[in-house]
Amino acid sequence: MKNWQEFEAGAVLFPFEKQGQEELGKHNNERTYTTNSSFTASVANWRVEKPVHNKEVCINCFNCWVYCPDASILSREGKMSGIDYEHCKGCGVCVDVCPTNPKSLLMFDNLESEQEALAKWPQKAEGLKKKSYRTEGGYNGF
Repeated sequence: MKNWQEFEAGAVLFPFEKQGQEELGKHNNERTYTTNSSFTASVANWRVEKPVHNKEVCINCFNCWVYCPDASILSREGKMSGIDYEHCKGCGVCVDVCPTNPKSLLMFDNLESEQEALAKWPQKAEGLKKKSYRTEGGYNGF
């Protein structure tokens, strides 16, 4: 694989090994990507915190899917199915745009297991207005 500095300015990198249109019809984890594709590179080691998804609270509004800058929100059959931790950088945008009370996505330490995180999930807070997780009360807005 070439270093990014070895590509000519304006170069187009094709992400798929085969016909692109055919590959687009498949789910992203069923496609055959080239080694030059960002899909084959992991950014998991960049993350300090990670979003954890609680499917018991999620209303499948897909705000997180729309706003995720890394396309790391996974879905199956019209429902959110989790986070692609190979490509999630832990920016927390998905948590910020989640409208549920409590949120269906919260940030936890990257080393914390999903089971530990789910055991700490807050209960519904009555009369709580939506807060930004970044500006009020820490990352989880509480």
